[in-house]
Amino acid sequence: MSDDQVYASPLLSRSGAVAATGPDAGIAWHYGEPVAEQRALARGGAVVDQSHLGVVRVAGPDRLTWLHSITSQDVQALPPRRSTELLVLSPQGHVEHAAGVVDDGEATWLITERDHAAPLAGWLDRMKFMMRVEVADVTSEYAALGEPVAAEGAEGEPVTWWDTWPRIAEGGTRYGPAEAEHPGMQRPWRLVLVPRAALVDAVREREAAGWRLAGTWATEALRVEAWRPRLAFEVDHRSIPHELDWLRTAVHLQKGCYRGQETIARVHNLGRPPRRLVMLHLDGSQHVVPDVGAQVLDGPGGRAVGTLTSVARHHELGPIGLAVVKRSLPEDAEVVVAGSAGGTPLEVAATQEVVVAGDGLSVDRPGSHGPLARGLAPRGSGTPQSLL
Repeated sequence: MSDDQVYASPLLSRSGAVAATGPDAGIAWHYGEPVAEQRALARGGAVVDQSHLGVVRVAGPDRLTWLHSITSQDVQALPPRRSTELLVLSPQGHVEHAAGVVDDGEATWLITERDHAAPLAGWLDRMKFMMRVEVADVTSEYAALGEPVAAEGAEGEPVTWWDTWPRIAEGGTRYGPAEAEHPGMQRPWRLVLVPRAALVDAVREREAAGWRLAGTWATEALRVEAWRPRLAFEVDHRSIPHELDWLRTAVHLQKGCYRGQETIARVHNLGRPPRRLVMLHLDGSQHVVPDVGAQVLDGPGGRAVGTLTSVARHHELGPIGLAVVKRSLPEDAEVVVAGSAGGTPLEVAATQEVVVAGDGLSVDRPGSHGPLARGLAPRGSGTPQSLL
């Protein structure tokens, strides 16, 4: 499929299917019973069309050592069928790309947002130099299916990426709660890659086993509940991984140098992220929710302190969302989300649930070394004060 064509999954022809919009355009928001679909997914009995996602394949004998050298994750000795994720950062440490990663022993597969697949493949291709690697955007050949399963793909199964969030990977750290206290531990999720021509049959096989077909209404509600950042929603041009607690799964702090590594290390060791991710419990009395992009205010008529990045309707929690707010906003402050719902102005009261700690410190931040520990960077350090 060329870039100028609009993708539409064959599963959108199902009776009752309502198309998703925004980054999830091309697949179903739901199939007529969103609450039942979400409950089926929560209890481990649903399959989700994720065929709108992008897929990049990297082959060649140097693929893992090469990816290791240019991204945030340690993948140089990644075993076959072991899932992880990586980030591509700007020289200033801002997130440019994010991808789930799994190697099948012959090639490394990167799963990302659809509109990032071609740019990611293009950037990787420009970085090859003399390395023995072959990069291909294979989005038109492979489709992803989402499953509520917390397990790697087994030998003989299709390429499978298990989302290990929020388990802290080797070399990672956390700015939020321990794994035992993190709601994301209750969200099993993996993506299975199948040939696009086999997408409908793969769904039918799972339905024959008793699973229900669910839409993104369900997946997004459970993702928000799990505080799981997503490239298409939580990331803007200023985002650094610390703000989203993404050092848990996507950054190895002890690996060698890569683009943006200086900011990662300096903010972790000496500074504090300028913003932090929160989950918002939205007042549901108005029966509508604000659109993504609404401003978060520090009270009625107050000043803007952040942005609503994701919003969902949870089958138990009601309307919830993720927002990125200034770190200076008190953790116990009640806020107002001011925006619109389908073009109609709307203000909704909300309460915070802390995701990234308000003090801006990771659990393993090094001990004090004097004034620098208070967030002051030395002159000529190369790291903007706004990142500290």
